[in-house]
Amino acid sequence: MSETRPTTTATGAPSTTTVRELLDELAGLEDPKARAVNERHGDDHGVNLSKLRAIAKRLKTRQELAVELWATDDTAARLLALLVCRPKAFGEGELDAMLREARAPKVQDWLINYVVKKSPHAEALRVAWLTDKDPVVAGAGWALTADRVTKRPDGLDLGGLLDVIEAEMRGAPERLQWAMNTCLAQIGIAHPGYRVRAVGMGERLGVLKDYPTSPGCTSPYAPAWIAEMVRRQARES
Repeated sequence: MSETRPTTTATGAPSTTTVRELLDELAGLEDPKARAVNERHGDDHGVNLSKLRAIAKRLKTRQELAVELWATDDTAARLLALLVCRPKAFGEGELDAMLREARAPKVQDWLINYVVKKSPHAEALRVAWLTDKDPVVAGAGWALTADRVTKRPDGLDLGGLLDVIEAEMRGAPERLQWAMNTCLAQIGIAHPGYRVRAVGMGERLGVLKDYPTSPGCTSPYAPAWIAEMVRRQARES
């Protein structure tokens, strides 16, 4: 990987910003308190995300630079890469490899939400990942499925998805369980015909029932989540 050759902006204008300079800048933003908070969530970096976004705003879209930042294997650099890349520039195999390489939960989340969801390969990856043996990869498949449940449900077997959730969610690893629970809640929220079943499943399984929730925030416990969002929808209609 070259750290010194110039990159170009989305408009083709030359830029002399190098990966080495950006790594140094990110290192200078390291905050021990931020790292301590992030590490509690499994993320090994100490850069304030607002400051990271400010760097991305300055850089604008830089696909070549994004690829080089990703290759550093540095968590903060990878987060920056996901903010300055062109999502549609990645091939299906590249995105699959990136997810399997990503270790930090924040990198995994941003990769799915900021890149894969905007990719023409999103549906193919959703189907492939949904039954993957790696729980992180499978969790990504369920996250993409939850997105489809709310935005493009045509063609989805909602009853079949609930069957799988009912059978597997309680014993699933944490990140996979969280994604399946999100899908369960979104089915109950967006599809009234499945709401009673979704709520009943949530009550029987009890997943995230005791999850600590700050005042004013919605609980991730599916029955409570569904009830709150349906209440909001009724109030807004």
